[in-house]
Amino acid sequence: MTRLPLAALVLFAAIGPTRAEPAAALGALAKIPVKEVTVFKDGHAYVVHQGTMPVDAAGNVLLDLLPNPVLGTFWPYSANPAVAPQSVTAGRRRVTVEQTALTLRELIEANPGAEVVVTEGSKPPYPATIVKALSRPTEEVEKSAPVPGGESLPQKGNVLLLKTIEGTKAVSIDAITDVKFVGKYETKLSQEEYRNLLTMKLDWAGQPAAKSAEVGMAYVQKGIRWIPNYRVELDGKGKATVKMQATLINELTDLKDATVNLVIGVPSFYFKDSADPIALNQALTQLSSYFEADGTRTQFALSNSMMTQNIGAPQMAGSGGRAANPGPNLGPDLGGNQSEDLFVFTLTNVTLAKGQRMVLAVSQQSVDYKDVYTLDVPYAPPLELRRQVNDAHTAELVKMMAVPKVQHKVRLTNGNAQPFTTAPALILKDGKVLSQAMMTYTSKQNTVDLTLTTAIDVRVKKKDKETKRTPNAQTYDGHAYWRIDIGSSLELTNNGPKAVEVEVTRSVLGNLDKAADGVKAEMVNLLEDDDDTSISARPGWWGSYSWPVWWGHFNGVGRITWTAKLEPGQSNEKAYSWYYYWR
Repeated sequence: MTRLPLAALVLFAAIGPTRAEPAAALGALAKIPVKEVTVFKDGHAYVVHQGTMPVDAAGNVLLDLLPNPVLGTFWPYSANPAVAPQSVTAGRRRVTVEQTALTLRELIEANPGAEVVVTEGSKPPYPATIVKALSRPTEEVEKSAPVPGGESLPQKGNVLLLKTIEGTKAVSIDAITDVKFVGKYETKLSQEEYRNLLTMKLDWAGQPAAKSAEVGMAYVQKGIRWIPNYRVELDGKGKATVKMQATLINELTDLKDATVNLVIGVPSFYFKDSADPIALNQALTQLSSYFEADGTRTQFALSNSMMTQNIGAPQMAGSGGRAANPGPNLGPDLGGNQSEDLFVFTLTNVTLAKGQRMVLAVSQQSVDYKDVYTLDVPYAPPLELRRQVNDAHTAELVKMMAVPKVQHKVRLTNGNAQPFTTAPALILKDGKVLSQAMMTYTSKQNTVDLTLTTAIDVRVKKKDKETKRTPNAQTYDGHAYWRIDIGSSLELTNNGPKAVEVEVTRSVLGNLDKAADGVKAEMVNLLEDDDDTSISARPGWWGSYSWPVWWGHFNGVGRITWTAKLEPGQSNEKAYSWYYYWR
């Protein structure tokens, strides 16, 4: 990554053009190439431009590139220690642009001195030499402008001067119907227009300015994103080949033989919603749906914060900053969570034009895995609360809770230096697709489970029965509360041909009372344990119910876990009891 050698730099933003400033030739301008770009999964990118740029007569570098950087992230620099940048000015500048003549008038203007045969309507044609088409230059227009300091361009007239054998003739251009060129002619002409330019003023330390200078600039802007995805190939013997590729989406600027750093982790750009004034408040480019940061469709439905990266704090009221372009809704932004440290994959010689997409092979590693079976039985709202919401959603919830399923998963152990990041994972064995799962962030020496399928050979029977209802068991704030005791059990039966071990997790909404031998029982803090990986974290249906304010005073979340070892045809049943309070 390029280190910026500037301790401080003064930036001047020019609102309008300098009066009587000469027009810069567009051929002397340049779009400085991208040397390196660091890409985050949310669509922000740290872009470093650097190249050898032409120097104008004043010893400055004019750049036909005006980015939309995040506030405080724009830093220009000089790669030559002997030449220091004094300032950078962003403003509207008059430039001379070479264009192809598309009309008869433009063709005449492009060929002063050319020998022609001119026809005016029905009059006989006559030979002539084009002198010039009359116009008022910019300087003259500026002097007569009622409001000084505006954008003035040459004012074209309708008079053409032609040199004939009789003398110089003034002809109305609109009267000319045909022009025949006798000799050579040009099809290009120079036109003046205004553009947003960056002017980098350089300090040559008293030496004459060179014809070119090695300069650069760096900034953070939204417009390049990468989406990771995995291919997990199982060998059936405990080894898995994990391949990662990246889909690179470029809607910012052209990349040519650039170094691209793909970052795993959660960046923090505090002023991400405020644009730097160097952008001159120009209209933001409309980004595609792949740069949407809201993602309300999946933000609360998927674990491990798949949708968002929590890039920074919201914009402060009254900050006056310009909101960045939100773009349409994307859906899942394969981000990460706050436990992720920054990890960088570096790719070289990447060429990708603006508007293009690219799939790149990033890494390949071999890891250990094992087959595991898990049964997660989440808690459900109490019966008294479910009765208040009698709809299809509640009926589906009850049905799902009544028939829990054992899941067959593969547990990968990350024994490599690089972490796994949150991304889709395609799982294969012997060249055949088994499933697609979600890889979640996994650091070195930690494990991650990828779901293969439902283990239909392991049958689950769940029992919950009210055993006692005690009135006036507790009082709070002048109210009496019932205690409802529940006796429960889970029975697992292996109907398959091979032995399995099932990791069982059962959560209850209330308080644990007793549990069978070999069962670990504990109460968990619903808020502190809400890490998006625990089954006791608040489920999506939580907000569908109106929870009484006293609920948390008596009731918590209990969790019981055990491992059931089942030979073919064997059953395993564990009993437990719990209770909750209601009024």
